[in-house]
Amino acid sequence: MTRAASRAAPVAARVLAWQRRHGRRGLPWQGLRDPYRVWLSEVMLQQTQVATAAAYYERFVARYREVAALATAPLDDVLALWSGLGYYSRARNLHRCAQAVLAQHGGEFPRTSAELAQLPGIGRSTAAAIAAFCFDERAAILDGNVERVLARYSGFAVDLATTAARRELWTYAESLLPERAADMPAYTQGLMDLGATVCLARQPLCDACPLSERCVARIGGRTAELPLRLRRRRRGQRSHVLLWLRHRDDVLLWRRPERGVWAGLWSLPQFDDLRAARAAAARWPGRCRALPQIHHVLTHFDWQLLPLRVELPPRTAAARRESIAAELDGRWIDATAALRMSLPAPVRKLLAAGAA
Repeated sequence: MTRAASRAAPVAARVLAWQRRHGRRGLPWQGLRDPYRVWLSEVMLQQTQVATAAAYYERFVARYREVAALATAPLDDVLALWSGLGYYSRARNLHRCAQAVLAQHGGEFPRTSAELAQLPGIGRSTAAAIAAFCFDERAAILDGNVERVLARYSGFAVDLATTAARRELWTYAESLLPERAADMPAYTQGLMDLGATVCLARQPLCDACPLSERCVARIGGRTAELPLRLRRRRRGQRSHVLLWLRHRDDVLLWRRPERGVWAGLWSLPQFDDLRAARAAAARWPGRCRALPQIHHVLTHFDWQLLPLRVELPPRTAAARRESIAAELDGRWIDATAALRMSLPAPVRKLLAAGAA
């Protein structure tokens, strides 16, 4: 890291010059000094493509124009608006954080990265981004894209799965900050843009990079190797059956547990296998049909979901309907209203296709 530190001086100047000429333009949150909107965009951009995040961002700020509106909204409404964006813990933390800002800070976000990092769901890099963009604080970010830029530029070949390695890279990132606080928004945006559009994980565009002349990874032919992560979690495989129970214009939905995948969302009752689902369906009147399997990819595992649709006869008695709902710990919901609820994306797509 010592040799890399000697290169620190030109880094900020080169990133700033590149950002002015080639940085991304036109993103709905760019150029803002409003910490609420910067925070919202930073959370949405975690593990999400910019184009996808932008559409959700526009809907969120249209519905919740300020942090107080988000804080006082029902969590179910927030989750419904988030539905399809994935990683739903982000939405729950978003809601908790808004409530903390309202209750503890009178609806005003703290102005330092240290204070921001104390809020629910705001990590060190997100706190630094808000402080840099909104308050010109000389605070270093280190999201996945920036981590890749700095690890390659410096030739940092230590396993970033370790806490010590990440701490060292943070220190390096801080050493590169521009001297002028007023340059922090453009510098921070420039690093983000470099990682997102030039220093790509695969096939980086080194010829377009302002740092390539002194980049250790480029010079040594090690861009495919860096950043180094040796402890990769093995992907798992899961399979379940989703019971799609319908009666007239209603569908039976079940609230998922507060922990685990799709925590707290409304979904279709879930069974471990087709045999168990068919055994449950056999106790009720109506037609039963298995639909094509859904392959759903999550961060750490692939999920095979088999929908089993059961149509209750139109004349099914109200008491029978309610006993089925009680047995499955669910609720009958009008199919159109269900699509406005906080549903996981595959379930929403399935129900929307059935309503078409």
